[in-house]
Amino acid sequence: MKFRKVFLFVLLVSACLNVSAQNKVSTQKMDWFEDAKLGIFIHWGIYSVDGIAESWSFFNNYISHDNYIKQLEEFTANNYKPKEWAQLIKEAGAKYTVITTKHHDGISLWNTKAERATTTFGDAAAKQDVITPFVHAIQEEGLHTGLYYSLPDWSHPYYDVFTRNRKRYQLASEPKRWNNYVLYYQKQLTELSEQYKPELIWFDGDWEHSAEEWKAKETLDLLRKYNPNIIINSRLNHHGDYETPEQGIPVMRPEAKFWELCYTMNDSWGYQPFDKKYKSPNMIIRTLVDCISMGGNLLLDIGPKADGTIPPEQLNILKQLGRWTRKHSAAVYGTRAGIPFENYNGKSSLSKDGKTLYLYLYEQKSKAQLKGLLNYTAIKSVSVVGDTSSKVSVKSDDDNIWVNLANVRFDQDVTVVALEFGEKLRWGVPRTTQVTMRSILDNKHTDGALNEIASTLHAGKNIFDNSGLTIDGMGTKLSTTNSTNPMVLKWIKKHAEALFETGRGLPEGHYEGLSTISKDLQTLYLFVEGKPTGPIALKGVKNAVARVRLVGEGSMINHEIFNKLYWSSIPGIIYIQVPDERLDENMTVIAVLLDSPIQLYREKVGAIENNL
Repeated sequence: MKFRKVFLFVLLVSACLNVSAQNKVSTQKMDWFEDAKLGIFIHWGIYSVDGIAESWSFFNNYISHDNYIKQLEEFTANNYKPKEWAQLIKEAGAKYTVITTKHHDGISLWNTKAERATTTFGDAAAKQDVITPFVHAIQEEGLHTGLYYSLPDWSHPYYDVFTRNRKRYQLASEPKRWNNYVLYYQKQLTELSEQYKPELIWFDGDWEHSAEEWKAKETLDLLRKYNPNIIINSRLNHHGDYETPEQGIPVMRPEAKFWELCYTMNDSWGYQPFDKKYKSPNMIIRTLVDCISMGGNLLLDIGPKADGTIPPEQLNILKQLGRWTRKHSAAVYGTRAGIPFENYNGKSSLSKDGKTLYLYLYEQKSKAQLKGLLNYTAIKSVSVVGDTSSKVSVKSDDDNIWVNLANVRFDQDVTVVALEFGEKLRWGVPRTTQVTMRSILDNKHTDGALNEIASTLHAGKNIFDNSGLTIDGMGTKLSTTNSTNPMVLKWIKKHAEALFETGRGLPEGHYEGLSTISKDLQTLYLFVEGKPTGPIALKGVKNAVARVRLVGEGSMINHEIFNKLYWSSIPGIIYIQVPDERLDENMTVIAVLLDSPIQLYREKVGAIENNL
């Protein structure tokens, strides 16, 4: 009995070690992916001929399947230059790329030998295998190889689904036919594995069948036979290594350790000439920063034309992105998620060793504040990333740190400040300080006083209740003294509407700054420090916006909504552009009037499973 117990103990220890080793290998294989931060997605196929939605256009009966397939006749790729693509992707700062080898329409972009396949090599005007030269080009550039592969094939006779309203057959009645399809797609994955040795397979379309029907486990075993360290996204019925939220920038950090946002430059994946709703380079750069700050990657999509050229709007975004990533490479690659919003009211990240804190500034301002850093005395140096001519300094007050930005040359998009510590950074809940009306009014540092006002209101503590402040500032009777800062008093009266009986601001993730909400929950007030380098962004607001205006002067300002797809429940991003000449000299306040009491979207952003 004693021997049996010892034997069982040895087995248990061995099993634990094996599990630990497997977890270690799993983490190791994800290292390059976690460090990469930026990848480029490429949706290229015959749909670029007519500039229509890839696959979905015939699936949803917007166009007949016959007319969709006719695009093969004009898919020429006659200006396709894969080496230039690879160089452009590298210059944009991407470390990996994912190209569509086959979308749901079933058109394979390589010379597959799988049974009854339709290919650009044999069936399109191009008469080319366009995947092979591209993979060779990116591998020569040192980029990691990712291949997109759609599990469904709505054109293949062995596949059961044809369009939204039509199926070829029922699986239960024709299991052999379905098995032939599984063999077909596994044959294609075998070819891709053998020919290109991908490091990542990006599956799509798994929602149409169960893991058992796809034979997902067997497929994963097949891929691992060729590459034990193959990385799989989450769209093989949850048999993958990382999550792939689509289009909607997560408000909160996804639960998965590894994740990647796949994201379009306009509203389309493939080339659509009439879709001109492009985000600006500034918006794209800030989206990358959003992902970095939450420990994820951005997989940014391009959609080349049928001849293989990349639209000029997309080229411009890639070049501007490359400008920013080259300058700020230290604050991009190899970083990890930053510190909580309560410790820094903005976006941040940490170096892999946890000893360098990167602060991303979306505006030009004189100071930045950090709170609750437990080992703030361990700061060794502070600098502006990518700009040795800019000078910054820090001043601490217990666990509060003020970063002086007065001598900084701000980047046109996002400025990054690096604080290097002699040990791994530690932080906690910031200590609460007693803020009173007297301490606010007598504060000689106007920017500090206004920051205290915004911070206090954001936290749900309204020091203006019963203070003598009126909703319009007229007839206000605050208790002033000879020590009162007249600039602070003037600002309070001008912005009284945003201070009078307002409550706790937005939870973390919806806005990069401080805010407060009106008593009826229908007006959102955004505190804007300094001079923003781009539009103000609001995420995850379910309400419609009635109007946006500047508090204290009543003038309306424009807003635009991006990424609101009519078939998705995920709210779009509200971008508010404030003209420089209308900014308040100290702190601007924007009022966002909603159509009803505020409702926030804080659900998990998942893969899109339905495109009506």
